[in-house]
Amino acid sequence: MSAAPLVGYSSSSSEDEDEAKAGAQAQPGAGSCPRAQSPLPSQRLPVPDSVLHMFLGTEEGPEDDSAKHGGRVRTFPHERGNWATHVYVPYEAKEEFLDLLDMLLPRAQTYVPRLVRMEAFHLSLSQSVVLRHHWILPFVQALKDRVASFQGFFFIANRVKIYTNQEKTRTFVGLEVTSGHAQFLDLVSEVDRVMEEFDLTTFYQDPSFHISLAWCVGDARLQLEGQCLRELQTIVDEFEDSEMVLRVHAEQVRCKSGHKFFSMPLK
Repeated sequence: MSAAPLVGYSSSSSEDEDEAKAGAQAQPGAGSCPRAQSPLPSQRLPVPDSVLHMFLGTEEGPEDDSAKHGGRVRTFPHERGNWATHVYVPYEAKEEFLDLLDMLLPRAQTYVPRLVRMEAFHLSLSQSVVLRHHWILPFVQALKDRVASFQGFFFIANRVKIYTNQEKTRTFVGLEVTSGHAQFLDLVSEVDRVMEEFDLTTFYQDPSFHISLAWCVGDARLQLEGQCLRELQTIVDEFEDSEMVLRVHAEQVRCKSGHKFFSMPLK
């Protein structure tokens, strides 16, 4: 989502003052033999470029260049020391699921050609929020404490649904959870408590838990809802063993903060 800002220490004049004092104390006293003094260099040696640039990027998140990430626009601007953070249940796609996706995506693309497949799959338990770097470990520990007693559970996600983000700048084709909703609500309740402890935004009031399959820039609901949605649902319903393919075991909660991942296994 960036690390805590490094503090830049500039060259201090006190160093020069100390050198001057040391030189004064080295002056020969009465009766001593004068010694030749080597002149101090008038300028400091230049710092190698490799040193000057060795920390570049350690505290910076991704650049706000939408062309580098498919035209997506940040929900909030990147600032040094702020880490975009998201809590979710990961879904490891199996071969049969990908086969189903290979049937769904081309059909959806006949209506919205710019749709692209998601690179990874998950079910959100939080909105994307901003954490300061020094909050990350306490936040993750609070999450671990909250979900430590939760049992793993099975859920089914087999209802095709179209979603947009709050700003309507992105549209998603997803599979909505139809069984296991109550368990997800229980998890969200605990995640929300952690959010409140850190004065962060809690999850949506009436969440629709889902696995996003594909996305595109802009609001494409008009093209995807209606006939397209019905065709996609038919593909899901008629897919061989779809009930088993789309029955998933939730085994862990994961938190992504910037480029760091933290996993919390369910019992």
